[in-house]
Amino acid sequence: MSPLPRRVLPHLCGALVLCAALVLSSVPAVGAPSPPHGCAGAPGVRVPGAAHQRTACLPDLTSAALAGTRYTDTADQAGLTAGGTRGPTDLPGTQLDGYFPDTSHTNTTHGWDHDAQFVIRLPDEWNGGLVVTGAPGNRKQYATDVAIGDTALAAGYAYAATDKGNTGPDFYRDGDRPGDALVEWNRRTTQLARAARVTVARYYAAAPRRTYITGMSNGGYLTRWQLEHHPELYDGGVDWEGALWSGRQNLLTALPTAVAWGRDEAGAREMYRRGFARGSEFLWPTHRDTYWGLTQKIYRAEFDPEYDPHCPGTTAGSTPEETAAPCPTDARYRLDRRPAAVHRALARVELTGRLTRPLLTLHGDLDALLPRATHAAGYARLVARAGASAHHRLYTVQDGNHTDGLHDEHPDRLRPILPCYRSAFTALTAWVEHGTPPPAGHTVPRERDADPVNRCALGS
Repeated sequence: MSPLPRRVLPHLCGALVLCAALVLSSVPAVGAPSPPHGCAGAPGVRVPGAAHQRTACLPDLTSAALAGTRYTDTADQAGLTAGGTRGPTDLPGTQLDGYFPDTSHTNTTHGWDHDAQFVIRLPDEWNGGLVVTGAPGNRKQYATDVAIGDTALAAGYAYAATDKGNTGPDFYRDGDRPGDALVEWNRRTTQLARAARVTVARYYAAAPRRTYITGMSNGGYLTRWQLEHHPELYDGGVDWEGALWSGRQNLLTALPTAVAWGRDEAGAREMYRRGFARGSEFLWPTHRDTYWGLTQKIYRAEFDPEYDPHCPGTTAGSTPEETAAPCPTDARYRLDRRPAAVHRALARVELTGRLTRPLLTLHGDLDALLPRATHAAGYARLVARAGASAHHRLYTVQDGNHTDGLHDEHPDRLRPILPCYRSAFTALTAWVEHGTPPPAGHTVPRERDADPVNRCALGS
């Protein structure tokens, strides 16, 4: 696949689409620095179930220190955070890179050409906890190093991330049955959580006191699914702009309307009816050109390949333009009219709202890819129907969008969600570890006189 021009990256590297699968970063291979005090015994620690593993003792595990080395991939992080984001530094520890057995080969990181890749970071100054995440969109294991990894490491947590078992715009080709690729996302996240808990116990000679699951976009979906299905593994989670997969509402119920949008008044009314927010119109042209068509066609191909077997076919595109373009038939797609087999495929990955662990959800009110009315409010309704609202909080971030990177283009209209995420993570740990309930769900107002890139008070 041809590399995308750099000017396209901040757009097409949206959280529900890919990044490093389209542009491979050029990172030099550097040798591991001399082991600092505290991780000299790290080479003896093995990740259970890993088919391959590489261990390095590093003087600093943070994203700023690792940029330009083989221990991260900054191209895979493009568009997810705003310029000017400040992060921690000087956090030494051990990094474990590797992969679990798998038969697909979409992840080319490290030249391994092997999926189910993971990264585990073990700080010298450990607080006794573990944070687990799955990559957003169709990205890879380093995608959230800035957005989530730095937050976890700065607080002293061990950190583990997975590529979910398949990556890139052609992820829908992985598996034999409709829905297999997303089923694997859930399985790989569970696999990493179990393996990371054992690895942490072996490394520190003490089991983690607390384990949290968190993620953005598709990683937010994984957070919800993991808490619903494996509460024994986690103490709570934070869901950042999570995608909703349910029989009634999901990507395939709203995006066809967006693909069909024709810039007229009637089209706008239909967009509002499908949950797209009034006030987000200025984002629609960018999303039409880069997000909507690609996202609709590759997820429709995953769950309903028979609708149009010829598009996208064996690849989502061989050029940036082809990749971003919708299938001509997708503007007419109606999930409610599709055969029962399609709904059975969706049922394999659908959410139920049956929470027994604390979950905090953050969603921007100007999200023009996953509208809040469908994805965040829709999940809150599932939680309420399941009688689990006591475990859930929904915070709507005023002027928040799906990806923080678009703040740089619209600083007067958009506000990054990352600082609110940091506040929410602190609120979650206080809830779990000290019994301090977080604020009730509400809209987090924009503080016009504050630094929007690095400051957010969750409020009360």
